[in-house]
Amino acid sequence: MSSSKPRPEIPVLFEDNHILIIEKPVNMPTQEDESKDLDLLTALKEDLKERHQKPGNVYLGLVHRLDRPVGGVMVFAKTSKAASRLSDAVRTRSFDKRYLAVVHGRPETSSGRLVHHLLKDSRTNTVTAVAKGSHPEAKEAVLDYEVIGSSFEGFSLIRVELLTGRPHQIRVQLASIGCPLYGDQKYGSHVNKPGQQIALWSAFLSFEHPTLKETVTYRSAPPQAFPWTLWEESLLRG
Repeated sequence: MSSSKPRPEIPVLFEDNHILIIEKPVNMPTQEDESKDLDLLTALKEDLKERHQKPGNVYLGLVHRLDRPVGGVMVFAKTSKAASRLSDAVRTRSFDKRYLAVVHGRPETSSGRLVHHLLKDSRTNTVTAVAKGSHPEAKEAVLDYEVIGSSFEGFSLIRVELLTGRPHQIRVQLASIGCPLYGDQKYGSHVNKPGQQIALWSAFLSFEHPTLKETVTYRSAPPQAFPWTLWEESLLRG
């Protein structure tokens, strides 16, 4: 699918013959969805085809996803070998993904591990935390978090490390402990206003390069906009 609209600028952080690391723009689907809006995967394939003057279809493997409103660092595989090895890393949890989030309130403890069982309703594209063993299709979701700042406005800045990769995981797990994300209309509509941009950002990726066998690490800073600007110094320290 080729869009008639101009492609948004997608910063390339690193590229070689096997992987492509980019900074995903906010409010862009990772892959084609019902909206039929230009998605990240299609836009990157079109860009690779043009930049490298490739004939025919361009291979680009989707290794992990970000929700449409979320921006930040992502890696794509340019070869099937890279896709297989990166997917293995994700499955074995040797693929290190860390996020920054601004939430309403503050968790009871300044750091900890959250474990929930999440059930997705594909019809409504919503996810619910349910009791363990209550539904055969519910999947365990695990994340570690650390509060790295609080504000007088009643917000907290949290660093999150994902140990599983479930749909809407961070959003649902933090909402489940009474700390919905700033701007999240789906899981925090009672405290957020329509039109607010969700404050969740893919800030850090680290994994073993699929062919060089050395660690690749990339970071991405959130935009200089509220509520991120409440903690500019903390964000610069990563």
